[in-house]
Order: sequence, then structure tokens, then C-alpha cells
Amino acid sequence: MGEKSKTTLLFSSSVILLFFSLSAAVSSPFQLHSLLLRPLPSAPVLSWQDSDLPFNSLVETSDLDTVNSNTSLGLQLELHHLDALSSEETPERLFDLRLQRDALRAETINSLVSKAVPRKHPRAPGRRPGFSSSVISGLAQGSGEYFTRLGVGTPPRYLYMVLDTGSDVIWVQCSPCKKCYSQSDPIFDPTKSRSFSGIPCGSPLCRSLDSSGCNHRRMCLYQVSYGDGSVTYGDFSTETLTFRANRIGRVALGCGHNNQGLFVGAAGLLGLGRGRLSFPTQTGRRLNRKFSYCLVDRSASSKPSSLLFGDTAIPRTAVFTPLLTNPKLDTFYYVQLLGISVGGTRVPKIRPSLFKMDRDGNGGVIIDSGTSVTRLTRPAYIALRNTFRLGSSNLKRAPAFSLFDTCYDFSGKTSVKVPTVVLHFRGADVSLPATNYLIPVDSSGTFCFAFAGTMSGLSIIGNIQQQGFLVAYDLAGSRIGFKPNGCA
Repeated sequence: MGEKSKTTLLFSSSVILLFFSLSAAVSSPFQLHSLLLRPLPSAPVLSWQDSDLPFNSLVETSDLDTVNSNTSLGLQLELHHLDALSSEETPERLFDLRLQRDALRAETINSLVSKAVPRKHPRAPGRRPGFSSSVISGLAQGSGEYFTRLGVGTPPRYLYMVLDTGSDVIWVQCSPCKKCYSQSDPIFDPTKSRSFSGIPCGSPLCRSLDSSGCNHRRMCLYQVSYGDGSVTYGDFSTETLTFRANRIGRVALGCGHNNQGLFVGAAGLLGLGRGRLSFPTQTGRRLNRKFSYCLVDRSASSKPSSLLFGDTAIPRTAVFTPLLTNPKLDTFYYVQLLGISVGGTRVPKIRPSLFKMDRDGNGGVIIDSGTSVTRLTRPAYIALRNTFRLGSSNLKRAPAFSLFDTCYDFSGKTSVKVPTVVLHFRGADVSLPATNYLIPVDSSGTFCFAFAGTMSGLSIIGNIQQQGFLVAYDLAGSRIGFKPNGCA
């Protein structure tokens, strides 16, 4: 055989092999999920009855101040979405307001991290009156998407409190008010509580505040400022909190007499962050620094979400990923995201380096209950989006909507098949239900891919992607767990 014939044969063989390789790649199916198409949810109806929580049901044996730290206790609460406080709004308006809060939330978290400097503890005593700094913490309108009802004081006055894993300081509005916003319940009056007690200026609790001062009686004052200019200011004190029939005494909280800005209708905030003044940290000896929540998909279920504290909050069947520590900011829950799969295959361009936190605390990934839409660094998002579009090319596209650039027209359908999405954390692969990444955005059958890109180096795993999972925060074990179908 001549050289020319050999060359022709080799070339033909190469073309045939390439053809079969491409055919196999094209015909290789994406793994698919079935997505049941449900409309935008309406505002949920609040179901709490204070008559179910009588004051005289509180006996001394249920006071957690008297419980040995080795005792396994569990406190369980119902959670409701903020939409319940806007029951007169349409589903479209509720969703629009949620996206507005979400944009403010993400912007402020990024600002917090970028402006943070390494903290030095403890602060020196003997501080002069006035505040040492204006620390931006969370955001008024975006300081949490879920709230619960708990008792404050003795006897307990039941109030709606927003819960926030991105905040530490606990606070409630207090009378007398210099300036207070409208809330659903009467404003808490500390003079009617037998357990209310001020905190001296020189105490370690007062020095733990980022922004504190002293009044003329040398008692501690607190101030928390928010990214939109809102602020809460007042007495820093200790008080008893009541969770159903369980009381927790001597919890440090702010009693806000001056609360200005765009706050929601709840009475205050229960900080669930990792900082020294958060509720999990303060109750570490009594509840072992463990809590979990399960956020229900409101388009699929009318049951409330739930929050659990104590050893029973950590399920054995969850998959766990280690918590990382940011050297300049101790509030947020950082984890290591290694990659993302779409349709059963890892997206090659989504590398661990895109999510790495550097030595100075920049970048990284946080799990956050108050952010709705997951934000990924821009290169990671583009790779994820493009791969998802490829796997869903048979579906009818729709125009972009708000921050979502990948949307579909599912009008007239009851279900569709969509590529699977799996988040690969260190030690934990989390397979998302289709409802956690394709969500309705209007009443016309438009659904959008519920991820977004960010120019910031910080990625945020939001609560839409957490729906249906029991998300377990084991601060004692320095880990976060995920249990699918955890709301049952």
C-alpha cells in the first residue's frame, strides 16, 4: 500500500472515530428531575394562638438556668415567612418585594465583609460615654426572611421576632419610645418585667458589643446600624426569653428605645450568627450550641417551617461539611464548596479555587437563611448557567426577569423534565430538588433558574436552595449538616 493510501486510510479512521465520539457525547443524556409546576404562593396565614401558651404553664423545672449542661434538651418553634405580615398583597407583589429585600441583603453582606477588619477582643474597660464606631450589621429590610413568636420578660410578653443567621445582637423595641416603628404587638415595657436587668458599662458583655456606650448611670448602651441608614439604639440588658413552656434566663439583648428606618412589622430580631452575642453562643452551656431549621416550600405545603435548638437539632442521617473561620468576621457561616454538577456531570469550569477564602478573609462561601437567591462568583455562575441551558435546550425560553437571566415559558404545562443540580461541599454532596432551582416568577407560567452571578468574590447559598432540607448548625462540632426531606 502506498504512502498516499495509508495517509487517506488513517485520516478516514480518525474522522470515523471523531464522529462516533461526538455522537456519544451528544446522545449522552443529562440526568433529569421532574418539576411539578406550581404557581407563586400567596401570603401564608399566621396560626399562633397566645392562649395556647399560658403564663402559669411555666414552672421552675422548665427554666433552663437550672438545667445541667449534660441534659439533652430540645426547643422547637414554628417559623413563618415575612410574607405573612403582608397578607393584603398579591403573589406577584410579594415576590417583587422579596427580590428587593434580597438585593439589599446581598449588597450589605458583601459590604460588611469587604469593610471588616480583624477584631481585637476584649475591649478595654473605662470607656467614655458615646459610641466607639458605627458598625454596619445586617440590613433592616433584609435582616431575615423568617420570624417566630416567643415570650420576652417575666411574665412573658409574646412578640414576633425575625430570625437571622447573619446577625448576632438580639434586640426588641422597648417603651418608652423616643422613636419606634409600627409592630403587630404592643411594645415591650421592661418596667413590667421582674427579670429585666441592666448591664454595667465595664462588664464583659458590654465590651463584647461592636458599638457600645454608657449612660449617666454607667449602664451599657448598644447601637446597631444597618446598611440602609436604619438604626436601633437603647439599653443593653439581660432578660428571660420563653420558648413555649421553656424559659432561658439572663440572655443579653438590646432594649431599643430609638428604632428608626425601614424595619418590618416584627418586634425585634433574634441573632443566630456565630458571634459572641448571638443566641446560640450565649446559650451554649444550656443548648450545646446546636440548632437547625427546615424551610418548607410554600408553593407545595401550607405547614409552617420549623426551628429546633439543642442536641436533638442535629440529625444523625445528615451529611456534614466543616465550618470555616473568617479571621476578620465571626458572624457568618463559611463552608467549602468544591464544585457543582448538572445533569449528573461535574461542570469542568467550576473549580474549588473560585470559592476559596484567602488569608485575609476575602472570598469564600457562606450559608445564609436571610438571602433568598444563591449568588455565585461570576465565572462559576456563567459556567453553571451555560451547562444548565445546554441540558434544557428542548424547553421553551422566556425573557429575562429581574436578576434572572435564564427563564422558561411553561404555560399550559403541569410538569417538565429538567437537568439535576448537585452542590458538592467538602464531605457533603447536596442534590437539590428541581423546585429549589426553577421557581415561578409570575402568574403566566414563567419559571426562572434561581441562581445569580455576583462580581464580588463572596458566594452566598440562599434559602430557596435550602428549602425542604433540615439544615443543622453544629457549632460545638464546627460543622453544618443537610438532611433532605427534613421538614416531615
